[in-house]
Amino acid sequence: MSSALTDLFPHPIVQAPMAGGVSLPRLAAAVCEAGGLGFLAAGYKTADGMYEEIKQLRSLTSRPFGVNLFMPQPEYPGASTGSTGAADAASPYAAAIEVYAHQLAGEATWYEAELGDPESGRDDGYETKLAVLRDNPVPVVSFHFGAPSRDVVDALHRVGTFVLVTATTPDEARAVERAGADAVIAQGVEAGGHQGTHQDVPERDGSGIGLLALVAQVREAVSIPVIAAGGIMRGGQIAAVLAAGASAAQLGTAFLATPESGAHALHKQALTNPLFVRTELTRAFSGRPARGLVNRFLREHGPYAPAAYPEIHHLTAPLRKAAAKAGDAQGMALWAGQGHRMARELPAGQLVEVLAGELAAATTALAGGGVR
Repeated sequence: MSSALTDLFPHPIVQAPMAGGVSLPRLAAAVCEAGGLGFLAAGYKTADGMYEEIKQLRSLTSRPFGVNLFMPQPEYPGASTGSTGAADAASPYAAAIEVYAHQLAGEATWYEAELGDPESGRDDGYETKLAVLRDNPVPVVSFHFGAPSRDVVDALHRVGTFVLVTATTPDEARAVERAGADAVIAQGVEAGGHQGTHQDVPERDGSGIGLLALVAQVREAVSIPVIAAGGIMRGGQIAAVLAAGASAAQLGTAFLATPESGAHALHKQALTNPLFVRTELTRAFSGRPARGLVNRFLREHGPYAPAAYPEIHHLTAPLRKAAAKAGDAQGMALWAGQGHRMARELPAGQLVEVLAGELAAATTALAGGGVR
């Protein structure tokens, strides 16, 4: 990785931006202060909300940090050409969303909540957020669900911002490099939360690439640095991805259980609760593949959820909120990576220090030919 980017965080540890209120300023600040790269998640927030969190974070640390944006979602085949980008009522996608809404009627009754409006917007305030980040530059901006245009990357470079973009295949990594990004985040299928695929192709469901294989393939596909993401919970795993060619590791689930995380208490407890034995990629909550702990909602609705993001996200949002309010983890989106049972309830700064110590020990063992 370029020395300028590496200098931003002494430890090769990046805290993944987790949308939905998890990546709070206090979490990012604690990671930054400990020598990692903390991130805010602008997804599902307004531009004003993002800006307020940036100001809060700057009041907590003078260390460099990052902000993550969701790429606008393309219209589906058959979508209208209107300004809303909403699917035409006659399109198969609108029909599939309507069928799924009928299926969720029982959930709405059970939680005494109304289903959300699936046509609540597709671009997540992208252009407005970009304008804020150009006017008020931050050290790093990352993108999920696709690669930004070269013009967008160039504009961020002009104000001194480094650009990172998620990729889940070598082809996507090549697109990231063509866009002019400074590094690619190689996200393995083990990762919790949404897969950052550039196109939502249902035929690819369940066929993601494991992290170590992906890092190796991406390293051969592009010349820009690679940040490895997916299922990493220990310093020894960070050493492994660095040995495989990554320049740093991005961890999300590992920070989910920290006290600085904004995750619901039930979500944090579920990570190590024996009741939740495995994770699965599902469209049940958002209409896009995302890895979460298998609970009742995922089991009952996952097989029938259509490929329609963010419509399904908007549709189920009130249900997820009501389930959390009712203290029912079986109705919540419990995003988690495959290493969730290794979660440690440590303060975020201490977790960075522990991970750095484990990384150093593993690196020493590897250099000496030992196995730990």
